[in-house]
Amino acid sequence: MAESETGQEKSEQPTPKRLDDARKKGQIARSRDFNTMIIIALAASSLMLMGQGMIADLSELIKAGFQPSRADIFDPRGALRFFYKAVLDGFWLLLPFFGIMMLGAILAPLSIGGWAFSFEAMQPKLSKLNPIKGLKRVFSAKGLMELVKAMAKFILVAAVAVAVIWTQMNEFMGLGNESLDLAIAHAGELLAVAFLITTIALIIIAAIDVPFQIWDHTKQMRMTRQEVKDEMKDTEGKPEVRSRIRQLQYEMAQARMMEAVPEADVVITNPTHFAVALKYDPNSMRAPLVVARGVDLIAANIRRIAEENEVLLVETPPLARALYHSTEINQEIPAGLYVAVAQILAYVYQLRNVQKNGGENPSQPKPEIPDEFEKFVNMGTEPEQTRH
Repeated sequence: MAESETGQEKSEQPTPKRLDDARKKGQIARSRDFNTMIIIALAASSLMLMGQGMIADLSELIKAGFQPSRADIFDPRGALRFFYKAVLDGFWLLLPFFGIMMLGAILAPLSIGGWAFSFEAMQPKLSKLNPIKGLKRVFSAKGLMELVKAMAKFILVAAVAVAVIWTQMNEFMGLGNESLDLAIAHAGELLAVAFLITTIALIIIAAIDVPFQIWDHTKQMRMTRQEVKDEMKDTEGKPEVRSRIRQLQYEMAQARMMEAVPEADVVITNPTHFAVALKYDPNSMRAPLVVARGVDLIAANIRRIAEENEVLLVETPPLARALYHSTEINQEIPAGLYVAVAQILAYVYQLRNVQKNGGENPSQPKPEIPDEFEKFVNMGTEPEQTRH
């Protein structure tokens, strides 16, 4: 198990913030062997596709270099002009090949770790110029492991290259019996094939190095439990601060809820422990909406505000409990309570009509609660803070 500088075990996986901070510093998983393999594989493939044409054009360019005109020979500036033309023609001839190499050099690192550009990683560090620390890195266990890896890679690639050349030895020896143009084209083809087969060794190396580099990067990014706790404090604040913020948020939510009570159509009570304020507009709502709910002190405040604003209080303990335990603020009532609430709302509308126009007061209904809500009817009160 890796340990930090303080001796604590790095037993925790790196957090997203830790990985993001490391990326900003340029610390991401990279595999040089994978990049090398991609570039060389692209080079071999390009030579296979464009090699014969490139070699033929280069041959013509070289021939033209040894056949200057008479005017160029006697012109003091002819040699410089001739050289400039040869360099320019060679550049345009090799530009597609170099373009593919550059594209591979850009895309290969992006396939592992993604894009990361860090000014911090580009800043010079005097500590890297310390020869003592440099020697320690060279002769450290990691430095020894890198040396062993380099030797193993060299031996593997060399063995594959020698095997390829050995199997094609007769083809190479036969080039002397061919014409110059044909021999050059044939040699280019043989080298491209040998180049491509040798790349297989690099694929084996990259297949081993890529998982190792990802694992090693993750290992270096691992954190101690104390580091995780410190990061949580930095990102989320101290526990007492978070608690205070939650308390303020709760108080603000309660204040907004109390502001909605005067707009309610009815407040269904327990009568003392529970209070649920409902609002219903048949033109804009599919079902009655819970605009306020609470127990104990909050229920008392809801009842007080309702009385002050002449919102009718209806005492129906089973329905009050069922509504409280099965709903949240600004949520429609459950479909199973539609009938029970409709009976209460009909009673409220009838009572308002009597109060306005006179007449005999209707009798208060005793709505039946469906069996599926019986468990809520028998539940007790809980502190309101635990419900939000």
